[in-house]
Amino acid sequence: MKNLRRKTLAAASAVSLGVGLAVTGGLVPAAAAAGPDTTYLVLAPQGATTDRAAARVAAAGGTVVAGYHQIGVLVVRSNNPDFTSRVAGAGVESVASTTGLGSQLDEGETVEVSAPAAAAATAAPTAEPLFGQQWDMPMIDVPQAHAVNAGSADVLVGVLDSGISSSHPDLASQIAKDKSTSCIGGVTDTTEAAWNPTTSDHGTHVAGTIAAAVNGVGVTGVAPGVKVAAVKVVNDDGYIFPEAAVCGFMWAAEHGMQLTNNSYYIDPWELNCRNDARQRPVWQAVQRAIRYSSSKGVLNVASAGNSNYDLAHKITDDGSPNNGTPEVRENLTNACLDLPAEAPGVVTVSAVGPTGEKSYYSSYGQGVIDVTAPGGDTRFRTQGVRSTITDGILSTTFNTTTRTNGWGYKQGTSMSGPHATGVAALALSAHPNLSPGALAALLERTAEAKSCPTGVYNPVPLIPAGPNAYDATCSGGERNGFYGAGVVNAYNAVK
Repeated sequence: MKNLRRKTLAAASAVSLGVGLAVTGGLVPAAAAAGPDTTYLVLAPQGATTDRAAARVAAAGGTVVAGYHQIGVLVVRSNNPDFTSRVAGAGVESVASTTGLGSQLDEGETVEVSAPAAAAATAAPTAEPLFGQQWDMPMIDVPQAHAVNAGSADVLVGVLDSGISSSHPDLASQIAKDKSTSCIGGVTDTTEAAWNPTTSDHGTHVAGTIAAAVNGVGVTGVAPGVKVAAVKVVNDDGYIFPEAAVCGFMWAAEHGMQLTNNSYYIDPWELNCRNDARQRPVWQAVQRAIRYSSSKGVLNVASAGNSNYDLAHKITDDGSPNNGTPEVRENLTNACLDLPAEAPGVVTVSAVGPTGEKSYYSSYGQGVIDVTAPGGDTRFRTQGVRSTITDGILSTTFNTTTRTNGWGYKQGTSMSGPHATGVAALALSAHPNLSPGALAALLERTAEAKSCPTGVYNPVPLIPAGPNAYDATCSGGERNGFYGAGVVNAYNAVK
């Protein structure tokens, strides 16, 4: 059984701040505290109000900066070194400091392509100048789908990521600016500059795969008729914190989004263990937020991860935390989950490359993976020796150094997730008013089933990491651990 390992591929992240936000005055006076300013998640008992918890926070020398009263979660800041012990008591179920729990966005390499010359708009995806390099779109029958339904502007997808470039020619018309926000620092900022990218183009790339316009410029998205909202969740150092994920789900729930795309894992532990005192409050808060968003009509889609890890058979995590010295955690059980990918109600997506086979890096697991989608595989042609970047996913980019828009390649389950999200957006456009559960079922029912490969899957035996570095074994029948119900199909979802 493999240990959990980190791969340098494109993975994503999420954060956001929901309504129900309670912002109070300044922090506790310096005389009342002696430690550094620290952020905490404070949870009231399930179903209870946050009033008693908020009172205990104040008494313990803390300030509530965000209150998700709908789910009994408070985001708190305090510089009282004894805050955790002092806040405990009636009205508080659990509390956790988020110090050290920032997960760094695994940005992956972006390989840019030359900006294409403008072409006459024809409203046909195959006429987009760079469509010929988008092998991923024909694989899931996007052109055929667009002939039936290219997406409705009534469908809004939340891109919980690193921001979206609002000046990109393929995205400027696609963004619901009035639904977009930055949540950096735990406070919403809806100014356009705030939710634009600063140090990462990851969110811009994801947004293009979902909804790049059919306008005769650049590429096409899976669902160019729908709208996307930027929910910027990654700070300038490239980190996402647990409270950010809660914020993202709550923001989507309260701002009319029917879908969210989540290409990240929460906190620096790829496996979040609800039987671990350090992590249980995180698990509880995220679960509450996901359940609440589902109750508000949101289907959340998440990437499976890029560790080539069997999520159905967890043994050892030796690559976490990714923001400090890794610890070896052995004898793990299914109490330890990849969040949000393994949270109930979330559609979990693995990745395939141009051949339709599992991408060498993609995590997998029988009963965990719901569907698969193109995420790129730049190593399959050479059996791992070197990278063929055009076998990645081409989408919209933003060069954070030159501050210019463009197009480029990335690979990862961060790229497969938005393909599935885009297909779900098309399905909802063609079949309005579906509940999140019904939409998830439709996405699976219309996928193209794909069988397990025989024996041990070893796609990159010549990769420098070693001949067996990416071995994987698939289990299951028509629905299996590599591909779930199969490869998402845009045409099947709309016809």
